Amino acid sequence: MSRIAKYPVDVPKGVEVVLGATEISIKGPLGTLKQAMLPAVKIDREGEQLMCRALEGQPNAGAMSGTMRALVNNMVAGVTKGFEKKLTLVGVGYRAQAQGSKLNLTLGFSHPVVHDMPNGIKVETPTQTEILIKGIDKQVVGQVAAEIRAYRSPEPYKGKGVRYSDEVVVIKETKKK
Repeated sequence: MSRIAKYPVDVPKGVEVVLGATEISIKGPLGTLKQAMLPAVKIDREGEQLMCRALEGQPNAGAMSGTMRALVNNMVAGVTKGFEKKLTLVGVGYRAQAQGSKLNLTLGFSHPVVHDMPNGIKVETPTQTEILIKGIDKQVVGQVAAEIRAYRSPEPYKGKGVRYSDEVVVIKETKKK
């Protein structure tokens, strides 16, 4: 069995958990998240905790129990605190501007880049070179951040581009004559 799955997921006050036959639904102060249950994993509620157990005879049940526990833990954290990713623009003339559910980016192309945000994701630009992506679903927040970074990922010679705030770009040495 997975070592991660041995630890219970604590359900804080104000969070409702609905265990269905094929789906788990978690409702909290920030919203509701749903996740399909994996057939090799059984989730039990024991008081204010959730336990993920691998079913015997199922292939990869141990690994899937750890995966399901991590997904449920992220859902509980998302509906209580939420998740956020911070991106930084490095380069002369690189700017970002949030307008409702759209993010306008000027990244040195001949045209501006407009990125539409999916439902449940909020974007803020505290400064012209910082982007904050917030939401309750960890996977969607990370995916949106990766899509924005992919427009102009950091290049290795000057380090210009869109990068995560904690990302370290190793600068290569230029070619010598």
